[in-house]
Amino acid sequence: MSKKLGLNIGGRRFDVDVEESFAIFLQEQMRKDFNVEGNNDLKTLLQAYVRKNHELFLQEQRIEEITKKLEF
Repeated sequence: MSKKLGLNIGGRRFDVDVEESFAIFLQEQMRKDFNVEGNNDLKTLLQAYVRKNHELFLQEQRIEEITKKLEF
């Protein structure tokens, strides 16, 4: 089953359909990164994108470190 989540960016409403199991997680993350009740400007969107990619970068570094430790 899917769930629709929406966000206003630059005065326009954007809705996405995601699996219900992922929707709870995504909704919480969106609350941390955006004003879910009002409008968000493009700068806010870019900042959230960069922040999430930085988190992914750090996560991948940790995975590589753990993998190297497991190889020995």
